[in-house]
Amino acid sequence: MSKRKSKDNSFSLGECIAKVHMILRARFCHHHPGKLFGVEAQYKNLMELLKQTAVHGESNSVLIVGPRGAGKTMLLKSVLKELMEMKQVKENLLQVHLNGLLQTDDRIALKEITRQLQLENVVGDKVFGSFAENLAFLLEALKNGNRSRSRPVLFILDEFDLFAYHKNQSLLYNLLDVAQSAQTPVAVVGLTCRLDVLELLEKRVKSRFSHRQIHLLNAFGFKQYVDIFQQQLSLPTEFPDGRFAQEWNQNIQSLCKDKTVEDILQKHFNSSKDFRSLQMLLMFTLSRVAVSNPNIQSTDLLAASRLYMMDSKANILHGLSVLEFCLIIAMKHLNSIYEGEPFNFEMVYNEFQKFIQRRNHSMHNFEKPVVLKAFEHLHQLELIKPMEGASVRTQKEYQLVKLLLDSSQIMDALQKYPQCPTDVWLWASSSLE
Repeated sequence: MSKRKSKDNSFSLGECIAKVHMILRARFCHHHPGKLFGVEAQYKNLMELLKQTAVHGESNSVLIVGPRGAGKTMLLKSVLKELMEMKQVKENLLQVHLNGLLQTDDRIALKEITRQLQLENVVGDKVFGSFAENLAFLLEALKNGNRSRSRPVLFILDEFDLFAYHKNQSLLYNLLDVAQSAQTPVAVVGLTCRLDVLELLEKRVKSRFSHRQIHLLNAFGFKQYVDIFQQQLSLPTEFPDGRFAQEWNQNIQSLCKDKTVEDILQKHFNSSKDFRSLQMLLMFTLSRVAVSNPNIQSTDLLAASRLYMMDSKANILHGLSVLEFCLIIAMKHLNSIYEGEPFNFEMVYNEFQKFIQRRNHSMHNFEKPVVLKAFEHLHQLELIKPMEGASVRTQKEYQLVKLLLDSSQIMDALQKYPQCPTDVWLWASSSLE
C-alpha cells in the first residue's frame, strides 16, 4: 500500500492508518462485540431471558459466571446489541450499569441508579425512611402516563460478588425482591468470576434469586483461537476506504497462515486463552502500525509477543551494578546448597568473600558496609523479601530473607548484561560442591 489517494474516496494513507487505529483500539479496549465463538448456547439462553423482560414484561434474574477474560462482558454486550435493534425494546428498555468496585455501598449505588434513570429532579429533596422505599419510589416514577404499565429496567451488576459484602445486602435483596414480586418488569444480570458466589448471599436474598446461572468456560480449540485473532484484526465492510480495507484484510488472512505467527499464537494459547490477554497482544502489535509500516508483519507480532511475555524482574536485573549481581549469584548458590531455605546477609557476604579470594586479581574487594548497602538496595527493589514473623529486634545483618528469582531468570539476565566480567559469568554457571 503506497502513499496514495483512493479513487473513490479522498483518504490518504495517513488518514486510513489513523482510522484503523481508532476502530481496532475501540474494539480491544471496550470489548466491542464481534463474532462469538463456542458460546452459542449461552448466547441463546441469555437472549431469551432478556427478551422476556424487554418485550413481554416478565421479571428475571441471572448470573453469568466465568474466569476473568472469558468474555462475560462481550457476551452481554452482543446480546444487548441485537436486542436494541428491535424498535419496541429500543424505545422502552432502560439500562442501569453498576460495578462492585465503584459502588462500594448501597447509598452510592442508589445515587448512581437515580442518575442513570435521570430521576434526580423527581427525587429532589425527598427524604426516605429506607432503601426499599427509595427504590420503590424510583420504579414508580418510571410508569407510563396512564400508570397502566412500567418501562422494563435492566440492572447489570458487574463484580456481583462485591455487592454481597454490603451491609445487610440491602441492594441485592431489594432488586431481587422487586424481580420476584413482579411489581415492575426488572431483569437483574450479575457478572462474577466466583463459582461460590451463591454461598455469599444471605438466606433471604438467596430465596429471592432465580438460581439461573450461565457458565462461560473457554472451551474452544487452537483453530478457533486463530479465527478469533483474524476476526479481531479484520476491518469492517463499512470502512471508509474499501480498497484499503480489502488489502488490509487480505494481509491479515495471509498472516494467519504464516508459520511464525502460528508458533507465537500457539505459545500464547498454551499459556492463556482468554480474550483479554489476546487483545493486549494485539494492542502491542497495532502500536507498530504506521505510515512507514502500513501492514502488520510477522516480525511485528514477534516483537509484541516478546514485549508482552517480558519478565519484569529480569528487566530490573539489567540495571544492577556488578556488586549487586554478585550478591544475587551468591544467593543463587545458597539456594542450591540449602535447598530453598532462607538465609541472611552474613551468609551471603561469606559466599561473596569466598569468590573474591578465588578471583583476587580480577575483582575489587568491597568493604562490608558497601556490600550491606547493595544488599539493602536489592531489598528495596523487591528482589529479596524478609521472612514473615522476623523479629524487629534482630540486627539487619542477621534477618532471614528469601530470593524472589529462580536460576533461569538470573542466567537469562546475565546473558543480556552489558560487559559482564567473565569471572562473574563463570561463577554463576558453576555448580558448587
